[in-house]
Amino acid sequence: MSNFEEFLAEQLKNDEFRREYEELEPHFTIIKAMINAYNSGITKSDLVVETGISPKYISQLENGNANPSIKTLQKLAAAMGKQLKISFI
Repeated sequence: MSNFEEFLAEQLKNDEFRREYEELEPHFTIIKAMINAYNSGITKSDLVVETGISPKYISQLENGNANPSIKTLQKLAAAMGKQLKISFI
């Protein structure tokens, strides 16, 4: 386990921190997917062209400052060669 994973595991023991972390988790998931896509050779320009999403909105997604619609997430997933999966646990 990395130092970050150990740190996170310790922080998640705090109820207030855990609630905030869980609230932000969907944003983290989008950001991780975008980072993975960029690491595999997809560029921001590719996402703009493939999705029709503006560069500004792509940046907002990257920074966790957007609340995208399901349709937007579907476009983004398709442009990254993924499918959107939504679950309630």
